[in-house]
Amino acid sequence: MTDSTAPRPRIDLAFPLLSALLVLAWSTGFLGVRGLSDSTPILTILFWRSLMSGLILLPFALTLGPRLDARAVLEQAGFGTFSMFLYLGGFSLAIGQGVPTGLVALITDMLPMGVALLAGPILNQRLTPRQWLGMGTGVAGVALVSSEGLRLGDVPLWALLLPVAGTMAFALSAVLQRRLRPASVAVHQSLCLQCLTAAALFGLTSLPFGGIAPPATPEFALGIGWLVLLATFGGYGTYYLCLSRYPAARVTAVLYLSPPVTMAVAHLAFDEPLSPLMLIGTAVTLAGVTLAAAPVRPPRPQP
Repeated sequence: MTDSTAPRPRIDLAFPLLSALLVLAWSTGFLGVRGLSDSTPILTILFWRSLMSGLILLPFALTLGPRLDARAVLEQAGFGTFSMFLYLGGFSLAIGQGVPTGLVALITDMLPMGVALLAGPILNQRLTPRQWLGMGTGVAGVALVSSEGLRLGDVPLWALLLPVAGTMAFALSAVLQRRLRPASVAVHQSLCLQCLTAAALFGLTSLPFGGIAPPATPEFALGIGWLVLLATFGGYGTYYLCLSRYPAARVTAVLYLSPPVTMAVAHLAFDEPLSPLMLIGTAVTLAGVTLAAAPVRPPRPQP
């Protein structure tokens, strides 16, 4: 006989809401770049996104959190080169070349696979057979989506390497942070320094292509506001809020919903290609990423 007075388990209604916000905010980065790319050079978009994000965070970075010394600044500048400059540059330039936005989101969502692959030689962590199976499955799914997306569109094949290179740069940054044990800084300080580093590099890179002068249009101002508030602050802010309340594996699993959402919105808003085969390939890829990124249980001790 059960005790009817026993308290019932409380249902966490916040997780579905935060999950929906995270997926939408994470997708806005790809969609915002896509929306501005028809009228503005990619490097100009990335410069102003990074600069405005960094400048807004700068007063808080200087007054709240640990004191920033030269070591912390240099370390975060190095990480920002990989996880902001190369990562954002890779996927944004691919979108500028006409790679379908949803496909770009799918490739960048393979970040856990890149981390697992680089952790072997850098952290001396061997891949398990399950992780190798997940990687093979994920690559096969991307190949399905890529072949269909390129068949339906007009995209140079080499452009697919841009988001792959950017994602591997982000993965390298993540693995190096585990290996090097950098100086402790707050999340907003790290984000500020990395954004300002990326802005400086995007500014220098854009000089041979006409500079960084922004178009004096309301559309550009709204687009940069979209990227700063929704993609940078909304995406990263919701991500770290979820990590503070829920297990990392659960939060990462939510992010796997971003590519299909990005594909659907890009199809409706920009008439980008979308077919049943692309959706099947997306499902195959996300299944592979889930296999590769799942935590490995330590072996049971022998009696």
